[in-house]
Amino acid sequence: MLALVAHDEKKDDLLRLARQYRRTLARLHLIATGHTGLQLSTELDLPVERMHTGPEGGDIQIGARIVEGRVDAVVFLRDPLTAHPHEPDIQALLKICDIHGVPVATNLASAEILLRSLSQAIWWGRDAASAITPSDTALRSTDVR
Repeated sequence: MLALVAHDEKKDDLLRLARQYRRTLARLHLIATGHTGLQLSTELDLPVERMHTGPEGGDIQIGARIVEGRVDAVVFLRDPLTAHPHEPDIQALLKICDIHGVPVATNLASAEILLRSLSQAIWWGRDAASAITPSDTALRSTDVR
């Protein structure tokens, strides 16, 4: 499952990125906050499970899915230059991603890398989650003793 979120000032960027990776996104279970999900489903004809808007708790709903182990990655195009009244919810979502080891892309460059990885995994016939989740071997090799 891939979660997609974009602040108002970044929704056009997310739509452009989603158009570029539409074939990949169409093969994934997508969830998104309210307005972002509506735009993705309407403009790109993608099936998107919509949460509430961010200020109404959508970020927290996505965070709950992460805690349940149901989200493999998050693309959250944030606008760091605009104040957001639900900033604590945003920070909580990012913290949950860090705690649970869920990759999160917060800008176009990192989102491009994440979606390219998912695209390659799908092309090679692998489970999309395996393309973005470090293996136990990889985790063991980076342990500091």
